[in-house]
Amino acid sequence: MRTPTCADAPSLAKHANNRKVWLNVRDLFPHPYTVSDAEKWIERVASEEPAYSFAIVAGGEAVGGIGLKRGVDVERVTAEVGYWLGEEFWGRGIATEAVKAITDYGFSQLGLVRIFAIPLANNVASSRVLEKAGYEKECVMRNACIKDGKILDMSLYARIK
Repeated sequence: MRTPTCADAPSLAKHANNRKVWLNVRDLFPHPYTVSDAEKWIERVASEEPAYSFAIVAGGEAVGGIGLKRGVDVERVTAEVGYWLGEEFWGRGIATEAVKAITDYGFSQLGLVRIFAIPLANNVASSRVLEKAGYEKECVMRNACIKDGKILDMSLYARIK
């Protein structure tokens, strides 16, 4: 996990431009995903102080992204974690390690007391990542979202400092 650079844009676009990746993330994540989309993301996160977003790196290549979205007002001590990883790197424990790292960072460097994730309930792999990273499932939110024209449930996972 590291701050992304302009040189990461082609690799990020290559791994993000995958319908299987898009089916498991929020609609704000573009599809198709272009080098221009990667450059815009890199430019946006470069100005974060402190940092909340990072590239996930494997073999020296940026192959995914992970970030925290801090709460506001009374929820300012919490954050939502979101992440994606290129398909060819699924099932290797990379996402789990990235979630552990950003969670530790959020607690130790950002002063957070609760970090949560809301994956699609049918995304079993993401649920396993969260569980292996120490997150506990709190509930299933029925008919909580629409993705690819389908109404879906979402799960709420959280880890408390």
